[in-house]
Amino acid sequence: MIAVGERAPEFDLEIVGGGRIQLRDALTHGPLVLFFYPKDATPGCTAEVCSFRDAHQDFIDAGAQVVGVSSDSVVSHGRFATQHALPYPLASDPGGKVRAAYGVPKTLGLLPGRVTFVIDRDGIVRSVFNSQFGADKHVPVALEALRALV
Repeated sequence: MIAVGERAPEFDLEIVGGGRIQLRDALTHGPLVLFFYPKDATPGCTAEVCSFRDAHQDFIDAGAQVVGVSSDSVVSHGRFATQHALPYPLASDPGGKVRAAYGVPKTLGLLPGRVTFVIDRDGIVRSVFNSQFGADKHVPVALEALRALV
């Protein structure tokens, strides 16, 4: 897995609405909180995306952008984002190529992992939080890391 202090791998992913997001473009707006989650519309993932939604203003206040990533399609992401009124993009990583580039491990060798990366404006990873079963802990860890960047 990509570690704190390493350069974040570049990516180019499709997001809901037909747009795309690239790391280098996202970082022009400030730090990036990139969280990988297993699957749309599952209980743990719903709790996680909604916790990022509920704290969205805190991320804006910290000058950061939030992006969620899973292997689900943009159609699935669109339904999921609409259902939960998500104010940040969900990116589709078909085949898990970006997940693999970041080294996100599988849980029990089967489930796609749940990992949050905080990446500074220079593209350096400043925080990595890996917890499949602590979906509610990703937001506070990411916000703490962002506050340390200031």
